[in-house]
Amino acid sequence: MTGPTRRGVLSVDEGTTGTRAAVVLDDGSAAPPAYRPISVRSPDHLRVEQDAMEIWAKTAEVCLEALEWARAHAVEVTGVSIATQRATVLLWDTVTGDPLTRAVVWQDRRYAARLRAWETGWDARLIEHTGRPVGSRAPLLWAAEVIRDDLAVRRAYEAGRVAFGSIDTWLVWRLTGGARHVMSATNAVAAGAYDLRTGGWYEPWVDFLGCPREVLPQILDEDGDYGHTEPSVLGVRLPVLSVMGDQHAAMIALGAHRPGQAMCVHGTGTFLDAVAGDRPPAHHRAVPGVLTLVGWRSRGSAVFSLEGYAATTGSAVRWLCEEIGLFDSPAQLAALAREHPGPSRVRFLPALAGMRTPVWSPEATGALTGLSLSTTRAELARGVLEGIAHSVCDLLDGVERALGAPVTDLFCGGGLASSDVLMAAQADLIGRPVRRARANETASLRGAAYLGGVRARLWPDLPAALAGLGDVPVFEPTLPDAAREEARAGWRDLLTRHISYAQEESPS
Repeated sequence: MTGPTRRGVLSVDEGTTGTRAAVVLDDGSAAPPAYRPISVRSPDHLRVEQDAMEIWAKTAEVCLEALEWARAHAVEVTGVSIATQRATVLLWDTVTGDPLTRAVVWQDRRYAARLRAWETGWDARLIEHTGRPVGSRAPLLWAAEVIRDDLAVRRAYEAGRVAFGSIDTWLVWRLTGGARHVMSATNAVAAGAYDLRTGGWYEPWVDFLGCPREVLPQILDEDGDYGHTEPSVLGVRLPVLSVMGDQHAAMIALGAHRPGQAMCVHGTGTFLDAVAGDRPPAHHRAVPGVLTLVGWRSRGSAVFSLEGYAATTGSAVRWLCEEIGLFDSPAQLAALAREHPGPSRVRFLPALAGMRTPVWSPEATGALTGLSLSTTRAELARGVLEGIAHSVCDLLDGVERALGAPVTDLFCGGGLASSDVLMAAQADLIGRPVRRARANETASLRGAAYLGGVRARLWPDLPAALAGLGDVPVFEPTLPDAAREEARAGWRDLLTRHISYAQEESPS
């Protein structure tokens, strides 16, 4: 029997609605991923939660399936890389290994109304130190209150048995058999208390929120020391090569490496991230919802980025299909949209869990307007995709205003990026070319693996990992400037009327 002929990295992409794993090979491509769906629970319109043990069990399943693929195809697995949803957090018992709470998902808004009272006193300080205002979620406040108010959690804390972390912390802790309680920088930023200057926790905010420092994980570079997998977990001892937030992993895989380059990923939400350089950018203008983040940290050096996001674009499409039943599937919606020449008179605002950019309005709701007796399903489908394209324009406008410079290259990925209608609409409404990265559906998997693979010497640097994938398809704008400006003005008018109404109707 011959030995391994290829090398690769076992890569995990743990998203909000599903987890997948695949071996990313030394030519930069990914093997067919193993996938398991993950349930999301919304007890009310503000809370969004998941079962942490379901997340772990299904992640372990896809890892074992990917490792079996590697054995069957004579691939030497050099290590593990992990990309995860960000700002989803939980508490667990470090002795039993059991979760003490459900995982609170990044879409959760249970603290949005309370947090507004702190904006005046804290926003300026937090933007300076952490790159973000008080915002609409507070993972550390949630942890503090659960430790204080839940009797079982408080007893575990008093016994020194409580750990806090985001999903990357949880998965690394499980994979290493409890040996490592750590969090990657990109996930720590999303938790809202990361000090951009020191690379550690911003202690004044941690203390104000009341979160005990001893339950917090150590913050590491994305390619830092995350230990090794416990052989009893996956049947093999492998180094954990890299850990990072999924959007940052996608930046690497889609090709946004240099200042001015940006990526747009359509997943559960739509995220637009632009590389800002090796220092935290000074926001040239305050823009609602645009945050300063660590793009990634590697070997002690940081790459910073600016990010804007719309929380419910992909999930709004699934809602239209699964809950409302207007379409059989997102694929059918995309196919129907191709049948309408456009533009659509239908306007769809995918703000099903509030809005961040261009208006900060956590209480905002979605909207579907422009319907008439002549509206067809094809026109409705096209209007939905054009609404998402308008949301991308809002994010890009906001990021560029904060950056004080134009984005030079926009690479797109994620499930909805497979729609030519959406990509063409983005190019038309932005007025610039849009590039759909190849193999974009595995971007987070590959990006985390590329960073880990550089550490494992599969590639000399990140561009080398991408070199084998070839050129990307480009969508050029075809809409005349006057028509583009008219379309954008109509969209802004919809936002003005709808958001004003939502704010007037929201409870105080």
